[in-house]
Amino acid sequence: MKSPKKKPPTIKEVAARAGVSVMTASRAINGKALVSAKAQRAVEQAVADLGYVPNASARALAGSADRRVALLHSNSTTSAYLGELLLGALGEAPQRHLHLVVEQCAPGAFAPEIVEQVAKAHVAGVILPPPLCDWAELVELLQARDIAVVGIAPDREGAGMLSVGTDDRHAAYDLTRHLIDLGHRRIGFIEGNPRHRASARRLQGFRDCLADCGIDLDERWIVPGDFSYRSGLDAAEQLLGLDTPPSAIFACNDDMAAAAITVAHQRRINVPADVTICGFDDTPLASAIWPALTTIRQPIRDMAREAIGLLGAHFRNEDEGAADEALGRVKLDYQLIRRQSDAIPARH
Repeated sequence: MKSPKKKPPTIKEVAARAGVSVMTASRAINGKALVSAKAQRAVEQAVADLGYVPNASARALAGSADRRVALLHSNSTTSAYLGELLLGALGEAPQRHLHLVVEQCAPGAFAPEIVEQVAKAHVAGVILPPPLCDWAELVELLQARDIAVVGIAPDREGAGMLSVGTDDRHAAYDLTRHLIDLGHRRIGFIEGNPRHRASARRLQGFRDCLADCGIDLDERWIVPGDFSYRSGLDAAEQLLGLDTPPSAIFACNDDMAAAAITVAHQRRINVPADVTICGFDDTPLASAIWPALTTIRQPIRDMAREAIGLLGAHFRNEDEGAADEALGRVKLDYQLIRRQSDAIPARH
């Protein structure tokens, strides 16, 4: 049996061995002033003893104003969501003197393989959208290589991981309450990819709202999906094919909601006169289809901009030997956008 691979040393271990603070060790490694000759020698010796390799991108780009950061994504990230993230990140990166690269994680790849892929790209920091942001092993291995990590909408805050998100549960609660206020009592729900924790949070908000309003939930009205358009077609066929179909459908993202509208059209069911259909995210698709979707506007582009901003602030702190405690988690507001796909329920 092979022994587990030893994790590479971190700057904290270098600082401890040299008998200096992490701030001083960072300054010494980065060649900054305000470090005594004695401390400089101690840090250099600790680096040699431990075999410490400084952050790949920061060292590779020494003398340059730019660092390289990566947006990682998996095959379960929808194109609409990824597109919005890219637009936000690409617009913000130059403002922060960061060079953005996009890396896809191959299906079935192990966390160490992904980390090697990132390291070879000389990346100083990564942005992890769902579901990668909730992959604890990947986050830990990246951090062990002194690569900064920002999670987009992670399920919970990990040690040392910066994060940006919105309140999925409360947003789903508000959309469900909107449907109830319209008069709907038979409300179907199309789940998202079970690997994305946001899907569970949205389902919880849906359930909580129904319970708080004293509305019984028929479990047949909750059907699986995976955020893809194809899964939305299958889910809508299941819901609209019931003997007593729901009068409203809440899909966990806009792609699946758009698919549900397609199925309704195919069945000659009028949207919204006969069935209300709502989505989540407010991607460009939501306003491009007919009828345009009522949905939750999740500020995806702004989340990407904030993620880039957090990385920029982290690198500035790193250069100055400061800590990241003040950065933490950024929470952005959502908005319920009402368009043409919702109405009061039809009277049968």
